[in-house]
Amino acid sequence: MKNKILTAISTIMLFVPWTILPLRSFDWALESPVAEIMIYSYAAFMIFSGIFSILVYTKGKVKSKLMQICVVINNIYAIGAIAIIAMSIATLNG
Repeated sequence: MKNKILTAISTIMLFVPWTILPLRSFDWALESPVAEIMIYSYAAFMIFSGIFSILVYTKGKVKSKLMQICVVINNIYAIGAIAIIAMSIATLNG
């Protein structure tokens, strides 16, 4: 039961980053303070999702095929989020 719940949570985390696309269609989401906060919040969530998936796979010993897919995709998201944060820090200092 624990394995199914952790796998379901990790699977749901796959789709949350895509919710930024409909939010960005609003004018208020494109304005300066809101846009940065939204992007950093989504990036933090994607990094958390990657760490969560790795911990569930390794420490939680949930080794199903779906969990393996979740680990790969969530870590791709996490790496992308780290790159987004690194680029925005570089532009702030540049």
